[in-house]
Amino acid sequence: MQNAVRNLLVFSLIACFLIVLPSSAQPPVGGDNGWYAVNCNVNGADVYFDDEFKGTIESGVLYVPVYTTGAPYQTFRVEKDGYTTHYGDVTSVPGKGEVFDLYATLNPAAPPAPIGGDVGWYTVHANVDGATVQFDNEVKGTTSQGVLTVQVYVTGTPYQTYTVTKDGYLPYTAAINQYPAAGETVDLHADLSTAPPTQQAPLSPALAGAALLIAGLVLVAGRKN
Repeated sequence: MQNAVRNLLVFSLIACFLIVLPSSAQPPVGGDNGWYAVNCNVNGADVYFDDEFKGTIESGVLYVPVYTTGAPYQTFRVEKDGYTTHYGDVTSVPGKGEVFDLYATLNPAAPPAPIGGDVGWYTVHANVDGATVQFDNEVKGTTSQGVLTVQVYVTGTPYQTYTVTKDGYLPYTAAINQYPAAGETVDLHADLSTAPPTQQAPLSPALAGAALLIAGLVLVAGRKN
């Protein structure tokens, strides 16, 4: 009887110790940990596993702990503003204490297409710096070091003519017969000639006669005095 009572007391004490044992000393729910090491070329990128946010890339990597006995992830993605999003499949589950590498390469996202379509360029070459360039009477700028580059929308209404002008030179106008495709450049050339000096128009015979008459009258009056 005494042995039975003693055994009961020992069992009760063991049960009390198990009840008050801190949770940190117990194995985690779902089993032991492994890790996914998500390697990425862009710091600050966000990492998701099956649409569940896991953290951001720092120093080129993010370690994501997983329970080896838990439900495995199927997909992951890495994203950041200004970059294309990386989507990948999770094809393996790390064992206890193991690390499984995943890789994501983010590329800069292409800028949005401008209104009116893609752009091309005209490069106007002139033999005079500071000359004003017009397309269909629309001023585009002035030449610098003999060149002016003009951006145009390739899907817009095409220009018909270009004109290059500068004080002291004769205007140069020519037709635009070639149009740039997206990302292409078309060269236009303008050779300005120096304008001839301005000459005063000769007096008409009537004005010349009147001038001579006035001069004669002034001469006669002077002699009488």
